Amino acid sequence: QVHLVESGGGLVQAGGSLRLSCAAAESSASSNVMGWFRQAPGKEREFVAIISWSGGTTYYADSVKGRFTISRDNAKNSVYLQMNELKAEDTGVYYCITILAGWGTEPEDVDYWGQGTQVIVSS
Repeated sequence: QVHLVESGGGLVQAGGSLRLSCAAAESSASSNVMGWFRQAPGKEREFVAIISWSGGTTYYADSVKGRFTISRDNAKNSVYLQMNELKAEDTGVYYCITILAGWGTEPEDVDYWGQGTQVIVSS
């Protein structure tokens, strides 16, 4: 079992920035792939970004590429999502995730989810 706790969500104006944090309660999470998904109101959950256990490999959804940056600090069992140039369409609940084996960008690839943190971007 891996417990993930997100923080850093909130209300921001379009064009602004937010930084999301996710801490894993278990140190074993530092050896797993970690990432972020989001779910907008009335829409399905979608992939945002993912990072390898070493931090050396990252991958982003086209919709956030160039604006969002994922990073991690394994000493703190944490992963972060720096979100810049936010748009109204970035509004949603952001979920921290971890994948125990392999690599994936679909919800069914995810082994554990955090409880989510709300991001609202006002236009």
